[in-house]
Amino acid sequence: MSRWRFLASPRWAGYLALVVVFAIACSALGTWQFNRRAEALAEVARIDANYDADPIPVAEALPDPDSFDIDQRWQVVALSGEYLHDEEVVVRNRPGAGSTGFEVLTPLRLDDGTVFVVDRGWIPQDSEGRPSEFPAAPDGRVEVTARLKAGEQQIAGRTSSGAEFATIDLDELAERVGEPTYTGAYGILVQTGADASEPPIALPRPERDEGPHLSYALQWFVFALMGFVALGWFANQERKLLAADAAERSSPPRHPSTEPKRPPKPSRSRSDADVEDEILDRR
Repeated sequence: MSRWRFLASPRWAGYLALVVVFAIACSALGTWQFNRRAEALAEVARIDANYDADPIPVAEALPDPDSFDIDQRWQVVALSGEYLHDEEVVVRNRPGAGSTGFEVLTPLRLDDGTVFVVDRGWIPQDSEGRPSEFPAAPDGRVEVTARLKAGEQQIAGRTSSGAEFATIDLDELAERVGEPTYTGAYGILVQTGADASEPPIALPRPERDEGPHLSYALQWFVFALMGFVALGWFANQERKLLAADAAERSSPPRHPSTEPKRPPKPSRSRSDADVEDEILDRR
């Protein structure tokens, strides 16, 4: 264990703290993605359960006009009454058909005297950015079905201008109507056949898509694990360097005086023939 003693230094304690903080942040982001996936799956379940269900009377679905449960989103309700043409408004900056336009909100006075807001669909804007022409709501008593959806809050910096609203603010619309009005939810008109493609155009069916939240969540947890793997790899690299330095310091130095001397080469003995050749050369 002495080889890993350097891990107890303040420097490596700081490295460990950074990795722990990184892992906590990644785990929090992964958990957030799991929660978003749970919300998406819940929305898919609501679409499957409510969107194509048989209609029920609105008074039964919403006994309290000011309340709305999120699990009632897309629930189909039956409505009967008369449209209040003079109280009709449009909501600007609504996407549809690949561009931006308006949604048409027409209050419907029900048979019991209360008012329920019906979203009759989407219309494009004209060249001047104003609502294009669209047919008025039917006169007289009508029977329609609509899918429930919660109202919207006001957006800071965006205000209504006459019959042009910034959001589907049911409280603001109730003040405009001046009669008992459902403020917990409004209804998106159910349209079929040719009526769905004529202005106001029927709003599209919501997508059954849980999104990439599961893969994102797994990636964040993998990143948290990789932080500890990287810390271990760098620690092992430093251990190897320290071991190499220790081995180099422990080996004795080599000096030239301590090296063994080589024995001198033996001299070559002269033969009689060599002596005779030398004498002849001198003559």
